[in-house]
Amino acid sequence: MKRGKSFIKRTREAGQGYLFMTPVLVILGIFVIAPILYAIFLSFHKVQLLGGSHYEFRGLDNFLKVTFDDRAHIALKNTVLYVVIVVPLQTMLALVLAASLNAGMKGQKFFRIVYFLPTLTSSAVLTLIFMWMYNQNGLINHLLNILHLPTYNWIGDPDVALIAIMIMNIWATAPFFMVIYLAALQDIPGSHYEAAELDGASGMQKFWHITVPNLRPVTSFVVIMGLIGTFQLFDQSYIFSAGSGGPNNSTLTVVLLIYQYAFKSLGTMGYAAALAFLLAIIILIATLLQRKFSKEESLY
Repeated sequence: MKRGKSFIKRTREAGQGYLFMTPVLVILGIFVIAPILYAIFLSFHKVQLLGGSHYEFRGLDNFLKVTFDDRAHIALKNTVLYVVIVVPLQTMLALVLAASLNAGMKGQKFFRIVYFLPTLTSSAVLTLIFMWMYNQNGLINHLLNILHLPTYNWIGDPDVALIAIMIMNIWATAPFFMVIYLAALQDIPGSHYEAAELDGASGMQKFWHITVPNLRPVTSFVVIMGLIGTFQLFDQSYIFSAGSGGPNNSTLTVVLLIYQYAFKSLGTMGYAAALAFLLAIIILIATLLQRKFSKEESLY
């Protein structure tokens, strides 16, 4: 009898919990889960959405098509290069900025605000500002001229266009991760630094042997967030190239290519969905690998 009552009580409590969760579950189902399932469905079909919906099952054809698509190879190469360069640099810059602010420098509050300002700026507005600065007669080339350094066609030269986007994004995203590092630095016990100081450790030694090891979990989070964000580069590349991925496909990224196939080409929505599905798998694999390596480091 007691077991029956306890079972009814647990069932009632669970039902009440799910009842309170219903609005959130409905929203997630409609706006998150349903679009994901629909995109997976599209990836196996040739889709025609204009002039009436038409679906033609193609099996794995859309996925196999990637192996023969030269523009997909270029977009993947550009995206991987972007990720490999931007993620480590923005992580290191964020850590250095956070450590400098945590060191008790004069005007600390002022510099916190100044450092964080790029993150508050709209991505589109930030890109337009940098495009003005990257102009051949713009501020950056003017400064390079003053320093007697070579100038570049930052927007029109295929060799430097992607680098220009990298510089802009590192400058814009590092302050966000700086705030995360800064919060983590507050939790490191001061006694660690005091003991190291008594042992005659220098500032750099304390940074490498106390600060960095204690920030490993936060660094893992920052790297994962950086991987997810950089693999999804779209708006800056779109604005820089007016949606073309130029010059000469040098700023073409996977997400920009997905956009082009989905909304600029007729009958390739299914192929765009397949590319999006493959990109999600790549991000998942990169994230899992990073987590695996970070766990192995913590073991040692």
